[in-house]
Parts: sequence; structure tokens; C-alpha cells
Amino acid sequence: MFEDLGVNNAEEHLAKADLVSKIASVIETRGLTQVEAARLIGLPQPKVSLLVRGIFRDFSTERLCRILNRLGVTVSMVLIEEPDWRPGMTTVSEQEQDSDDLFYGDTEQSGPAFSL
Repeated sequence: MFEDLGVNNAEEHLAKADLVSKIASVIETRGLTQVEAARLIGLPQPKVSLLVRGIFRDFSTERLCRILNRLGVTVSMVLIEEPDWRPGMTTVSEQEQDSDDLFYGDTEQSGPAFSL
């Protein structure tokens, strides 16, 4: 979608848009005001306002992941090496499951494998 609009780094922009959409969804689902959300995630309320309105250019992917973590959302990254060495993709998908059931590599761990 963003590629069609000529946006630089369209794939990354789409991934960030998905993260921001989840942030807004969690804030709404939990019935948080922007002031409450700001306090919880450690941002000024005007920055939260920008995020929920879809303005996120100044936010890195890592920062958006930390915001999700502070909102109680576990962010899990899966790295897949393409067998024919073609360029890889960056995607964000949502999965409903307990964080204790996440599987990391060859061993199960309770909690996140790492924190951003």
C-alpha cells in the first residue's frame, strides 16, 4: 500500500503502522485516556495523541515495541533466512496467546527472550 504511494521504506512504514494500530487498539480496549496511557508508557500526552492519530514518523520500530511492552503486549520477532538468498521481508502479525506459551528456538522460556 505505502509502496504504491511512493513512500520510502514502504515495508518498514507498513510494519510501524501495524504496531501503532495495535497501540491505539490496546489503549481503546483498556479504556485508557491519553493522559493515563502517557503516564503508563512514559510519553507526554501530545505524543500519545500523535500516535493514536497515526502520526508516527519520529518513532522507531524499537520504540514502538517498547511502548507495546509497557502496555502489556509481548512483541516477538521471528527471523527466517530465505533459502535462495532473495531479499527478505518485514511483517507484523498479531497472534492471540499467553506469553508463557511462546516458543523461542529450541528451548521454551517463560517470558520474553529479550526486551527492546
